[in-house]
Amino acid sequence: MRQMQSSIPPFRLAEAGNGFWARYTELVRKTVIPYQWAALNDRVAGAQPSHAIRNFRIAAGLESGKFAGMVFQDSDVGKWIEAVAYALETRPDPALECLVDETVEILAKAQAVDGYLNTYFTLAEPGRRWSNLWECHELYCAGHLLEGAIAYYQATGKRRFLDLMCRYVDLIDRTFGTGPGQLRGYDGHEEIELALLRLFEVTGEDRHLQLARYFLEERGREPQFFHAQWEALGRRSHWTRTEVPEPKLTYWQSHLPVRQQKQAVGHAVRAVYLYTAMADLARRTHDAELAATCEALWRNVTRHQMYVTGGIGSTHSGEAFTFDHDLPNETAYAETCASVGLVFFARRMLELCPRAELADVTELALYNTVLASMSLDGQRFFYVNPLEVWPEASARNPDRQHVKAERQAWFGCACCPPNLARLLMSLGKYVCQVEGRTLFIHQYLSGTAPLPGADGARLEVETGYPHDGRIRLVLRGLAAPDFCLALRIPGWCRTFSLTRQGQRVEPAAGPDGYLRLHGPWQPDDELVLELALEAQVIEAHPQLRAGAGKVCLRRGPLVYCLEAVDNGANLSALALEVASALETRPAPELLPGAVKIIAQGWRRREQEWGDLPYRALGATAAEADPVELVAVPYHLWGNRGAAEMTVWVRRHC
Repeated sequence: MRQMQSSIPPFRLAEAGNGFWARYTELVRKTVIPYQWAALNDRVAGAQPSHAIRNFRIAAGLESGKFAGMVFQDSDVGKWIEAVAYALETRPDPALECLVDETVEILAKAQAVDGYLNTYFTLAEPGRRWSNLWECHELYCAGHLLEGAIAYYQATGKRRFLDLMCRYVDLIDRTFGTGPGQLRGYDGHEEIELALLRLFEVTGEDRHLQLARYFLEERGREPQFFHAQWEALGRRSHWTRTEVPEPKLTYWQSHLPVRQQKQAVGHAVRAVYLYTAMADLARRTHDAELAATCEALWRNVTRHQMYVTGGIGSTHSGEAFTFDHDLPNETAYAETCASVGLVFFARRMLELCPRAELADVTELALYNTVLASMSLDGQRFFYVNPLEVWPEASARNPDRQHVKAERQAWFGCACCPPNLARLLMSLGKYVCQVEGRTLFIHQYLSGTAPLPGADGARLEVETGYPHDGRIRLVLRGLAAPDFCLALRIPGWCRTFSLTRQGQRVEPAAGPDGYLRLHGPWQPDDELVLELALEAQVIEAHPQLRAGAGKVCLRRGPLVYCLEAVDNGANLSALALEVASALETRPAPELLPGAVKIIAQGWRRREQEWGDLPYRALGATAAEADPVELVAVPYHLWGNRGAAEMTVWVRRHC
């Protein structure tokens, strides 16, 4: 793989009312961030308590009490601060900034003299630091707090939180490594590696990069660190407090050294966090071998273990990958955090070498699984994102109780909502990148980005994407004459057109999937890219057993689903007539600008069956009645009450 030196220019999203994403970023700013602050402080009626802020207050000596909640609860505070930081980058909010400053002071009081900062081991098991890294998330929590501190420093220029976390990093650096007296270990949940590489970007200190490299390279080394800790703990688990079998190393991606891993295994979130850090390290150190490993892992995830919605992680047992092509619909896990991590991984792969395929996956995950995880009012969330839901089975079948028919107010394990918030508030960091004199446009969002050239030169983007395929790009100011603009042509797009100053131009997309346009440029040069948004019928590879004999619908980057609200109960009785034309209609009742797809189909007759569960094929002449099928964007499902939903539907030829 070719390795590139890239940079991410700031892309400022359009304000509310201008484009699809403006609604969501404003929702996060005005509703989600305050709501999640209330949840972190246990103020959401009827929701599971978080205990996160209270744990810090107790550790700081500001309240009395005991640690409560999950062992990794500190991380939610770090992610919330990170989301706030991205919000402050685009719009000042003194009250919100003051709230973060007050929170940082609580964290400062909770920090130990040597820099250690973890409420569980401070309150519940003092003196047992680093004793159970395979289960207890110490470095994971440290990583999320560090990422929050970095983002807050970059947004405000305030160093207080960053300095606290740098003290903690100094302690971690002294504690872990291959030197005399150091602990040769690493965390069960990858995250510190990502944070350290971001810290290196801020400080330029090589020791921060080398510590990230150490945690990556040490993983999977013999003798196995997690087995040693398991033995030292009397083979007992933190979670069960009983003796448990030897840790299954694939779950933690520690079964092999990272350079030897070619197939995605284990806990899906941990996996993509690991791969993200690997790709980032490969880029920063020009490590071709590590980059090739990342490419192999990328292909395995996206070609063999990814749902059509951009979800990953197919089983609730371990929230994990299983094996190639095993993608069940009704028991799918597809954790929100896993798709957020997939977006992280895609961005680092794009920085290694821009390819439209990588940005296509970013788009797929964002517009489908990530967005589906939050209700339209921003106050309820999915942790799990299935492709088929039968509410009665979710309530009564123990194997499906992880699948919810309605979004939840909060979770005891609440990693997903703040992860979603920090991603949505940082969307501007995923739109474009600069490589040399070329500005790559990966995602089509309304907003502005700086251009190489005279001060103030910028690119303005206006679009109704993904509901509308028209993207208008205007160059304001005097751009550098040798600057090149590269526009992604999505893999789903069959036809497109491009005009420049109103005149049709026909540049061919390169093998990387980007159209390249060159200067000389004039102020107010206007480009209009039209991507044909056609409703399409999608089928699955024959190896994907869960999709065999079925189809689903897609329009642009949006995958569609059927809900019983529109199509009646028992969606399994429906079949889509694949030879019929597909119609699109506006659906403002779902969301302004939304489009639904109307297809012709059939509904199997049930009345002749009586109470027989089975019968001989062809027992009656009339098997099915013609019906009109209504499909809605997957990211909007579940906003009209608990009801059946399915992405895949039987095909009728």
